[in-house]
Order: sequence, then structure tokens, then C-alpha cells
Amino acid sequence: MPDCVFCKIAAGEIPCRQAYEDDSVLAFYDIHPQAPVHILIIPKAHIACGAAEVTEENSALVGRCFEAAARLAKELGVTGGFRIVTNNGPGAGQTVSHLHFHLLAGRELGLTMG
Repeated sequence: MPDCVFCKIAAGEIPCRQAYEDDSVLAFYDIHPQAPVHILIIPKAHIACGAAEVTEENSALVGRCFEAAARLAKELGVTGGFRIVTNNGPGAGQTVSHLHFHLLAGRELGLTMG
């Protein structure tokens, strides 16, 4: 997707502070962290909008993103738990129209989401 910032990051056109990469997933540190650990995990293939566009054909990529999250949590020594968040659409706070997950950890995150 030519105008997608996450596609440009995945293609190496925009630099990032990489945390993990494999053939189908890229994880990098958020430039506006909301927690001491705040990593964005994206499928390299563009899935527009977000969770609303997950299908049987692309759902394996979602699984790969969660595998990356588990691996990162272990590698970073995250203790006390972590949160994985995805926003779907502008009303939910999604600012980049490419499926992505936020891995948040390193502080008490609380019980409420809103």
C-alpha cells in the first residue's frame, strides 16, 4: 500500500527501532510510548483497517503476530504481565489503517480500558 506508513516501515523505507522481525511480522518500538515497554507488532502484508478485515485467508498472520508478542515478552523479561491491544477504526483510536497490535508492559496497567 503506497501511502501506508507501516508498509513503508516494513519495506525499510522509514527507519524504526526494531524489536523483532521474521518473514511475515515486524515489531518495533512505538515513538510515543504509553508504557515503559510499548512495541507495535505488524504483519508485513497490508491488512487494511484492522481487526475488522481479518479473514480465514489472513488469520494465520494474526497468529504470527501473537507468537512474536509472546517471544518478545520472554526476551524482554516482562514480569507481572503484559497487555496486547488493537484498535479498530478512528472511533477506537486507530491512527494507522494497517492491522497492528500494541504490546504494553513494564508498569501496572490497571483494570479499566477506557
